[in-house]
Amino acid sequence: MDQEDRIALFLDYENLALGARDHLDGASFDLRPIADALAERGRVVVRRAYADWSYFDEDRRMLTRSHVELIEIPQRMGASRKNAADIKMAVDAVELAFERGYISTFVICTGDSDFTPLVHKLRELNKRVIGVGVEKSTSALLPPACDEFLYYDRLEGVDIPPARARRGRPARQPSPDVPRIEPEQEPEPLPAPDEAARDVDTLAVLVAQTVAGLQGSSSGEVTASTLKRTLLRKDPTFSESDYGFRTFGELLRHLAQHNVIELGEGPAKGDPEVSLPEHGDREVAFGLLGSVVADLAGDEGAVALSGLKNQLRRARPDFSEKKLGYRSFLQFCKAAATSGVVDLRWSPDADDYLLTPRAA
Repeated sequence: MDQEDRIALFLDYENLALGARDHLDGASFDLRPIADALAERGRVVVRRAYADWSYFDEDRRMLTRSHVELIEIPQRMGASRKNAADIKMAVDAVELAFERGYISTFVICTGDSDFTPLVHKLRELNKRVIGVGVEKSTSALLPPACDEFLYYDRLEGVDIPPARARRGRPARQPSPDVPRIEPEQEPEPLPAPDEAARDVDTLAVLVAQTVAGLQGSSSGEVTASTLKRTLLRKDPTFSESDYGFRTFGELLRHLAQHNVIELGEGPAKGDPEVSLPEHGDREVAFGLLGSVVADLAGDEGAVALSGLKNQLRRARPDFSEKKLGYRSFLQFCKAAATSGVVDLRWSPDADDYLLTPRAA
């Protein structure tokens, strides 16, 4: 139990309830999906919700059943009432951070950017901060400030009702002698066939670049847990489920099967070591570069870096140096030169890098 994260949950209830109602087709806010998501991350020891509960009387029972402490903000003066709830919630969170050192994670459930300074202060106090908000009512400033951000409408168990039909005049009833013509239904647009593939390609680039950066900045091994934390630092809204994977391990196994990464035995069970392939696609890409440079060199014996990537893509349309963990095409060419595939030098006359085939 000592290894579990202790979590304090704070809900800006008015923001969540109104966000769900206005942007999720009138859906009622349900705490259970948030509670389930947090149960996977640690032990929730504090649960508090802030609102003028006379406006949300029907929600009291649902929150009480979930052992949420209801903090009453009774003012009924519009913006001043909302500001009072925000200030009370921020003060309580900071006070708890100082008084309860064992609480390691604060979950701030709101989409309001006014809570961004609170998030910064909690992280300054060495607390992990997870944000939760309805996607369309969440300020763009808030998610990047958090260690992790969960969009409420993407959580497992959130039921969004179907869009209600527009209200209009009742249709005139046709005469019994006139045959009824059924209106044609517009076919639902089909997703682009390669949309999912493009998403996974984007994910492969992100993972490969992140692993390469971790390998370059750390002498130790890169584990799956380290990689996941780093991905969340880059994009607090990152979730493997958005790409169709149930778990992060399933995502890593998929990328390993496609030779984007390699998995090895890690320091703990279920936390494998992640690395970039030493051979395979990288060596094939180096060989492709060498052959293209040799074909283009001709009498001049050198090929300019500018435009060379397009020549590689003509020979291999799926070529991407980023999938191999390189941040730029120049970095890829430098690695190929280090491996002895080509020679690379800067030419002041050409104002460009020149590549020449390496003599056998």
